[in-house]
Amino acid sequence: MHAIQKESAAATNTTPALPAPEQVAQRAQEIIVAIEADPEFGAFTAAALKYDEAWTCFTGFPVISNWDLATDKRPLLTEGLRALSLKAAVYELGGQDEDMTEISVAVPVDEMMHAMIAQPQLLARIAERVGISVIHQTDKEHHDYAGGDYTHTAYVLAWGEPPARYWLDHSEANRRLEILDGKYEAAGFLRSGKAHTFDFAAA
Repeated sequence: MHAIQKESAAATNTTPALPAPEQVAQRAQEIIVAIEADPEFGAFTAAALKYDEAWTCFTGFPVISNWDLATDKRPLLTEGLRALSLKAAVYELGGQDEDMTEISVAVPVDEMMHAMIAQPQLLARIAERVGISVIHQTDKEHHDYAGGDYTHTAYVLAWGEPPARYWLDHSEANRRLEILDGKYEAAGFLRSGKAHTFDFAAA
């Protein structure tokens, strides 16, 4: 939906460069190992997965083919952690530039990150012990992930090829959203679930 932005530095009128993917991959590996070793990681995982009661986004997880919350949420947790680790590494290595840190993330993975960030106390304590900053701002996030881009390159260097089931290219996610829109509208949901035609008083 948005292009990867490299914010211009006002003072020098230059564009800060993203850190080398190789460096980001190495640091992201270290970060995720530290997160998973944290004494509160189990509690954090349980809380994030329990967030499924609030997973009602019409345009996030439903773009996954044959989406099933019961079987997909744990693999998605892994992908969300990897995305957060990549972003934390970019922030740390890129001079703590918040705009730069909002690298491209596939729509379903971004949705999982929201479930994680919805556990602010646990995540903040873990981040403090690990020594990282968790950066995620909805109005600056980028969903224009595509194979071969910066995020994909760093991910491959860290963990190998990302699972295509969750790391959908932006163009494919948009194609699926158009299909979903048609199905939603046929069921009475308008604008991808932002409105509906149900009058409960009259039902």
